[in-house]
This record gives sequence, C-alpha cells and structure tokens, in this order.
Amino acid sequence: MALSVGTDAPQFTAKDTNGNTVSLSQFAGKTVILYFYPKDDTPGCTRQAQSFKAAHEEYIAKDIVVLGVSRDNEESHQKFTEKYGLPFQLLADVDGAITTAYDVDGGGYAKRVTYVIDGNGKIIHVDGSVNTASHAQDILVTIV
Repeated sequence: MALSVGTDAPQFTAKDTNGNTVSLSQFAGKTVILYFYPKDDTPGCTRQAQSFKAAHEEYIAKDIVVLGVSRDNEESHQKFTEKYGLPFQLLADVDGAITTAYDVDGGGYAKRVTYVIDGNGKIIHVDGSVNTASHAQDILVTIV
C-alpha cells in the first residue's frame, strides 16, 4: 500500500542518470513529481517516460521537478535516457531503499506509483492507477 497524502515524504539520496548524487532535500521549496516505474525501456515504462518528456516544458514553466525512480542501475538509465531523449533525471535505486521507503516495492522492482511532494516535503497527491500514455498530463490536471 502506497504512502498516504499528508505524510512527510521520506528523505533519500541516490545517483542519477549521470552519476550525480541527488537528494530530495535539494528540492526544498519546489513541487516534486516522484514517479516510480518497474523497468527501463519496456513498453509501459517507455510510454510513461515519453508522456513526461512531452509535458516537460509545462512542468518547467510551473517550477515542478520530475524525478523517475526504478531499481535499474545508472548505465541502464543512461541508455534509456539517450534512446528517448529524456530531459529529466532518473534515479538508480539499485538497493531498493527508496522503493521500500515509499512502500512501492514489488519484489525486486518498483510498482508504478507517482507521488507529488510539495515544497515543504509533504505528500500532496498519490497516483497508483497510472495510464502510462497520459500520465504526465493527468498529474498536471490534478495538481494545478
């Protein structure tokens, strides 16, 4: 069961696509879309990533940060990002610490759940019924 709205978002630190260290705390004051997905370069996960790519300028205009998280490693994220030209960071949760903290561990992969975290670190929306093709627009409509 995913974490509830109103819960403090668990803090995390992970490596991104390019090997940079990323922590939730560095986005204090900004809305963060933290979307969990099962596997790089699979049909549903690719559709979901492409929906965020298509809406990326809208997210930037609203000062919203998009972070994708899966259990894949940095090399897999790099290939996925390059293949589809993804303009946002993917976080490598190889040890499963983030998926466990956010209660989306599917037994070796991340369940497809998206959290919207406000600038104060509170979860303000949870989407566990993701339409991969329209997900980024669905989230925008929900939070704006």
